[in-house]
Amino acid sequence: MQQQVQQSKASETKYAAVSFASPLKVLLLHLTCGLGLVSGFWLALNYYSLTLVDNSAQTLGIVWALEAAVVILVYSLFRHNPDQCSYVKAIARGLLGLPVGAVVNALGAIVLGAPLGIQHFKKTVHWSLLMSVFTFVPAASVFGSSWTDWHRIFAHTKPIGSTDFMICLPAHGAVIGAWFGAWPMPLDWERPWQEWPICVTYGAILGYLVGMVVSFGLSAFHNRRLQVKRD
Repeated sequence: MQQQVQQSKASETKYAAVSFASPLKVLLLHLTCGLGLVSGFWLALNYYSLTLVDNSAQTLGIVWALEAAVVILVYSLFRHNPDQCSYVKAIARGLLGLPVGAVVNALGAIVLGAPLGIQHFKKTVHWSLLMSVFTFVPAASVFGSSWTDWHRIFAHTKPIGSTDFMICLPAHGAVIGAWFGAWPMPLDWERPWQEWPICVTYGAILGYLVGMVVSFGLSAFHNRRLQVKRD
């Protein structure tokens, strides 16, 4: 019995070491992802004269494509078991998670009332791909197909290290933000930004950014607590 407890503690220690990232690394990762998001909107506006309100499908297409490249490249650096999983393999896992996550997000949006029809198809596809970048892609790049990690992060919401924080919190923030962003859609204000998926996208991005800030704060607190325990 004592041996099993010792093995369990050793396993937890090993996992915690793998899932640890310094607050500076967490900050740099979130800044890079945030700059990728800003660059996508800047590119759409300044090179193609596209805005989210007037050209939502095209704008979202540019934003998610650029953000996906940034997210996959940076999150793959924090892959679990780097001795067994190469950087290229982690990138491939992120690319594979992109369409899978888009399908899940699209189905979830439709169940919750997203409009159907040919006129909304491209908008829904591009929005779902952006949401996949916020939610599925980081976890796919870091965890791969580890059901235990996915279940802990998304089903139980029990992050246990800084790497978990920087995956879990922005993802949950994006989903919660999208949900709040959908509230103005049925209101009779007759504003162009109320159309699908404009206000939902604004909400998702705001929630994603808030999740980044909270993720960095908790990572710094977690790092400080570990240092106190060592002392």
